[in-house]
Amino acid sequence: MTRAEKAKRIGEILDRLYPMPPIPLHHGNAFQLLVAVVLSAQTTDAQVNRVTPALFRRAPTPQALAQMSETDILKLIRSCGLAPGKARRLKQLGQALLDQHGGEVPADMEALETLPGVGHKTASVVMNQAFGQAAFPVDTHIHRLAARWGLSKAKDVEQTERDLKKLFPPEEWGKRHLQIIYFGREHCPARNHDQAECPICSWASSRSAAAKPPLSKRR
Repeated sequence: MTRAEKAKRIGEILDRLYPMPPIPLHHGNAFQLLVAVVLSAQTTDAQVNRVTPALFRRAPTPQALAQMSETDILKLIRSCGLAPGKARRLKQLGQALLDQHGGEVPADMEALETLPGVGHKTASVVMNQAFGQAAFPVDTHIHRLAARWGLSKAKDVEQTERDLKKLFPPEEWGKRHLQIIYFGREHCPARNHDQAECPICSWASSRSAAAKPPLSKRR
């Protein structure tokens, strides 16, 4: 089975399981989504969703966020991983949006990537989920599953992103990103995973393929 054939079958399974995958981070606009994605590093989406309501009440705009002290931001996000650094970057982010973009979140990948605390993956999420632009955000979880399923042999997320973009059409990128995240959580964990019971790994993983001898050698 070629990678393209495998990707098509995987897409069909994902569409059946998650026909309309919801965006997991709660937000009301592009600014709130950007802040939530910055907070999500080394933190679960559920935990981010617990802290953002209070943060957004205090800082509904970039200007309000820039005016908060790092100490006050930290008090609201302390339960998130890497909270001190995130508090510092969020304050810087609010100020950068004011100084460089008139208090608006830019709908431009390169501009987003220059903002404090915003890397390529975060920018991709915002471009796709806030602005509806074709983007395929790839984090370490999607990188792991792409390798497990034989869709990419890349050693880094950047090459995995390029590989997946070749296998799926642009109009599917955002949906596939969310579907793979949900599938990984519910069916394909990193540890203690029974590949034989997995709807995808049971036939797609290299380990599964290696476990099955050619038909001519089976008894």
